[in-house]
Amino acid sequence: MIARASRRALLLAAAGSVAACTTPEDDTTAALSPVPASPEAAVTAAALKPVSHWAGVYLRAWDYTAEVGLPLSRSADSWDHYGFSYTVDAAVAMFRATGERRYLDRSLQFVENVTATASTMRGGYLGWTSAREDGDEVPLYESYFWRYGTALLVAMRENPAVFGDPAYRSRYDRLLSFAEKHIFEKWHSRGPEDTIYRERTHMTSHWALIALNLSRVTTDAGRKQRYLTVVADVDQHVPGYNGGLRQQMRRNPVEPTAYFWSDVWGSAQRPGQDVSHGNGVMAYVVEARDHGTTWTEADLAAFSRLLLRVVWPGGTTYKAFVDGSGADNGWFADGFVKLGRSDPGVQQRLESHRVVNDQFAANMALNARLLGARK
Repeated sequence: MIARASRRALLLAAAGSVAACTTPEDDTTAALSPVPASPEAAVTAAALKPVSHWAGVYLRAWDYTAEVGLPLSRSADSWDHYGFSYTVDAAVAMFRATGERRYLDRSLQFVENVTATASTMRGGYLGWTSAREDGDEVPLYESYFWRYGTALLVAMRENPAVFGDPAYRSRYDRLLSFAEKHIFEKWHSRGPEDTIYRERTHMTSHWALIALNLSRVTTDAGRKQRYLTVVADVDQHVPGYNGGLRQQMRRNPVEPTAYFWSDVWGSAQRPGQDVSHGNGVMAYVVEARDHGTTWTEADLAAFSRLLLRVVWPGGTTYKAFVDGSGADNGWFADGFVKLGRSDPGVQQRLESHRVVNDQFAANMALNARLLGARK
């Protein structure tokens, strides 16, 4: 597991600061539908804190995130981009939540800085190496960053004023060309079974999110089909394994309305996915549900119950694994927080969360924006 303690240094003080058993193989997603209504469902979007509240929390770290983030964006080591991805996600979420171009401009500056540090690698593609990996290129580090680099492209494409602005459009076109060739095509051409369809659910989910994002912005029909194939594979039949993310989902052993899954393909052994890396699965699934893949509202309800009833049963009690075992620090900013956009009750509960950083605040702002739009 990649340590994240140093990557959580942006926590804002102002915000408040294994048992060994298996789940039956046939106890899968079908057993969880329909999901009974929860008491959280009675909350309305009008009762929640507005976008402006969370924008204010985010802006408390505006200068600090630039001070810390800009040097990372100018690094040629892809490990620096790994942790920096959280800052990019936050800026993109703020742009989506508010439409304000200062957030777009910062997002573009960050991602363009990263592309500017790329060097020519094997096969004539551009990329980065990492000192942590003896100077090798690392698909994990690149996918971790570019799931949010490609999310910036989607946000720009879906904003008519930005997409119609020639200055922004030229920057968008350059980044899209870079992401399609030097991220997805590069790693796919080197063997997707080794580089994209990874041995763990969360590592594969990063590529699923990249493919989902690029499928929404590409103008090339052949590329689009390749992206959609990756998304379908990850959801249903990862090459080399029996099934995909959907087949991983089972009834949670401690909460029958919640999901449980293992990070190991084909396994149902407890304790299952660790919550920290499970954020990567959530980051993908929430976007996939919003954009018409196989994931449903019932699925998000089962993930929400996992968060509220198993992973974070109350107060400052945070579990380390999705079976409710172990103890952790409550870091939900990279994935689980995004469940708030689908359920006002989840959003209300997250409003009381004490582990708040810029990424958490920005995604709470986006949740509030999307919940308001649904209302």
